[in-house]
Amino acid sequence: MNPVGFVSLVGAGPGDPELLTVKAVRRLEAADLLLYDGLVRPEVVALAPRAQRFCVSKRPGRRVATQDSIQRLMIRGAQRGKRVVRLKSGDPFVLGRGGEEALALAGAGVPFEVIPGVTAAVSAPALAGIPVTHRGLASGFTVVSGHLPEAYEPIIAAVAPGSMTIIILMGLRRRAAIARFLLARGWRAGTPAAIVLSASNPDMRVWTGRLDALGDALLEDDGWPERAAPGTIVVGEVARLQAYREILHHKSAGVGA
Repeated sequence: MNPVGFVSLVGAGPGDPELLTVKAVRRLEAADLLLYDGLVRPEVVALAPRAQRFCVSKRPGRRVATQDSIQRLMIRGAQRGKRVVRLKSGDPFVLGRGGEEALALAGAGVPFEVIPGVTAAVSAPALAGIPVTHRGLASGFTVVSGHLPEAYEPIIAAVAPGSMTIIILMGLRRRAAIARFLLARGWRAGTPAAIVLSASNPDMRVWTGRLDALGDALLEDDGWPERAAPGTIVVGEVARLQAYREILHHKSAGVGA
């Protein structure tokens, strides 16, 4: 009988390998089996040199792995005595179905741990020079999934217009509908808005403008609805602070020089 293995639900952060936590790197280096999201960069996957590696992508245009099949792979691997790492973009428990995976592991009697990651909900705006809270502009923020109206409409409807920052993940394809909904709920047409595409990655792009232009937002000549890169939408007065981004990057580049 094989000794029971162990599963680590690990957050990979927004993309840049240097934004991994120390504990995440250690678990990757020791992994026997690695199940990773399609958004995880190859440099991060390479940190698990001795592991069997399987991409369990759910991205458009790629082979889809069902949630049930991912959970079965984790459980089966642990039952065979393997050290399993389930590597998820961002943070496992922020719109990442990590809670479902934790419940499945607990139900199967498999020991596991959760290693938080840097969520794009905060890191994407930060990398664009946008603080999600700022004295005098926003003292709080809310994070919603933009994938389906039933996911974001009740939450946004409960927020007084302009009272806090709205962060929308997985909402690029529905950004026009999201903007219309916000406007219908009383948000000003001129409310600052931003889109951070592929945060922390070499192809990172940032769009800033008004809420009423969010639906038509383009980045140079790229049609965003067709792009597969992850995007984070920011709506609120803090989005106009994006002008600080160049200052932040200049200071960062000078560290250790």
